[in-house]
Formats: sequence, C-alpha cells, structure tokens
Amino acid sequence: MDSDELTSLFFECGELPADEAVFEAGHEPNGYFWQGVAKVVAPEVCEKLEMDSEAGMFSASGSRADLEALQSKLEPVLGDPEAVREVIEKGEAEGFDFDD
Repeated sequence: MDSDELTSLFFECGELPADEAVFEAGHEPNGYFWQGVAKVVAPEVCEKLEMDSEAGMFSASGSRADLEALQSKLEPVLGDPEAVREVIEKGEAEGFDFDD
C-alpha cells in the first residue's frame, strides 16, 4: 500500500513453507517471530522501518527502497526451511530474542 512516501510490506503467517522448521526449532511462526527474522537478516534496514506485526501477520512500513531491500532478504527465508534454520541459529548465537 502506498500513501505519499509511506509503503507497507506484509504477509500472513501460519502457512509458509518454512513453518515446520520454525516449530522444530521451538518457535512459533507468527508475525512477531518473522519480525525477529527480519531484524536478524537485515538489521540496518529494520532500523529505518516501523514494524507493526501481529500473531497472524508480519507488517512493516517505510520507504519503498527499504522495504524492497527487506523483501529481498526475507523471501528466501520464508520459502526455505534450511534457510530459516540458519537464521535461527545465527540469531540465537548472537543472543537475539525472537519474541514469539
């Protein structure tokens, strides 16, 4: 959704290809979890965005360029169980709390 210079990136949670790997790692594949993933894969971009995720939806708002950068980092993880496992391991090794 575009409104002047503000753009949103969002997706529904709960039926993504990587969900089973998320559950296996002891997490809940909800919007808050995916917001954590975003912060692990693109921390510099997330600092510029407003995150407003919910249990059933990931949501971020900001400039189109920043959201496109985030989307390019998130899409490969959403569809790949091994990629999400790697992100979880990286985040946990850094002491990151996925807040799910």
